[in-house]
Amino acid sequence: MTDRLPAHVEAAAIRRRAEAQGGFAAVLKKGDPDRGALTLILRCRGEVHGLLERELGPDFTYQWVFKKFPETAGSDSLDELVRKKARFDADFWLIELDIADPERFIAETMPPG
Repeated sequence: MTDRLPAHVEAAAIRRRAEAQGGFAAVLKKGDPDRGALTLILRCRGEVHGLLERELGPDFTYQWVFKKFPETAGSDSLDELVRKKARFDADFWLIELDIADPERFIAETMPPG
């Protein structure tokens, strides 16, 4: 048995957390309700800050990984990244967050270490 929450429960919790902190959250793509991978687009005042993704680690546990999005990349680059991910994993969730303090959100989401 795994201690991982179903994807739809975790997605709802992430939305509530962002909105409780005064931010905006939208599910852009719903994936598999139980085992879909989660990808978060982090924005601050509309500017893309980066991506936060749940990935399978070398020890076969899922961990959050932050990926900085290049500042020079426009919305076309983000759209292409999402299309590639959708081709690879049709069951993934895509959630967009526009929050005041992305660094704090990342620090609170990722385990220390």
